[in-house]
Amino acid sequence: MPKIGNIQLPEFPLLLAPMEDVSDPPFRAVCKDNGADLMYSEFISSEGLIRDAMKSKQKLDFSEEERPFGIQIFGGDEEAMAMSARICETVNPDLVDINFGCPVKKVVSKGAGAGVLKDIDLMVRLTAAVVKSTHLPVTIKTRLGWDDQTKNIEEVAERMQDCGVKAITIHGRTRSQLYKGEADWTLIAKVKNNPRIQIPVFGNGDIDSPQKAMDYKNRFGVDGIMIGRAAIGYPWIFREIKHYAATQTLLPPPTLEERVAVCIKHLRRSIEWKGPVVGINEMRRHYTNYLKGLPGIKEFRYKLVTLTAPEAIEAVLQEMLIHYKGYQFKRTPIEIINYHEKCPL
Repeated sequence: MPKIGNIQLPEFPLLLAPMEDVSDPPFRAVCKDNGADLMYSEFISSEGLIRDAMKSKQKLDFSEEERPFGIQIFGGDEEAMAMSARICETVNPDLVDINFGCPVKKVVSKGAGAGVLKDIDLMVRLTAAVVKSTHLPVTIKTRLGWDDQTKNIEEVAERMQDCGVKAITIHGRTRSQLYKGEADWTLIAKVKNNPRIQIPVFGNGDIDSPQKAMDYKNRFGVDGIMIGRAAIGYPWIFREIKHYAATQTLLPPPTLEERVAVCIKHLRRSIEWKGPVVGINEMRRHYTNYLKGLPGIKEFRYKLVTLTAPEAIEAVLQEMLIHYKGYQFKRTPIEIINYHEKCPL
């Protein structure tokens, strides 16, 4: 079973990806309920933490029930990264993760995220600075390389391990690909099969079904899988993968009762964490995904995204239970949502 430092994980752990504006505590709570084994904060700017920016500091919040839990930071300055790791340490997460994979222009242009893939020596210096600054295990999340001409992940993995990194998660695309085309896991497998690599290797990219998760586990030999976009509006993917791994059978799709229960929990957690106005507003983007497949849902959806009182929103959800009583969801491919200006890593 894979270990990250002293953190013992299950035999084949399922990781929830850190996704900007998605992987907040309310969303993580419903994913944890459904089997996510290791979760991360949204990615946090090292410069923002040092400046004591409110948004950056808020992202440090997590609850004991989320453990094991990692805080992910990004940046292009060694001193700032080291200082931000020490700030992360004050809230006592289980690990610190470094984002070397976000392809979004506003991050890359600052020499951070996937922008560091252009300079492996800088990646090494940034990583070493973080490792030296904290007693927590340090992990990284990265991509195959900057573009097709610089798929240097095998070298990167060795040098990261030499720096003291305790695990590596690899997204099977280059920065130039963004989220287009199919993720290539063959290089992830090469890293895993490298006899020099002793740390856990987790694969990421395009996992959207239990069958695919198990196929990739068997074909590429990774220690675990990170799931991002496929969990948006469908946290049940974690339990479905675990059930399929144990029984080779598929669970039926979540019922309407289960979907409404998750909507209500997510809504209440969102209000609790962000306050009634922001919590209700930010929850609106999730309803379509949670209730995808229901016929004639336009009227209900309109109410869900326009009402401003929690009690009224919950009443609409309860009304749906009566209106759609007996409806059987069909198993359809999970939609991989593409947030072009986010970082679903």
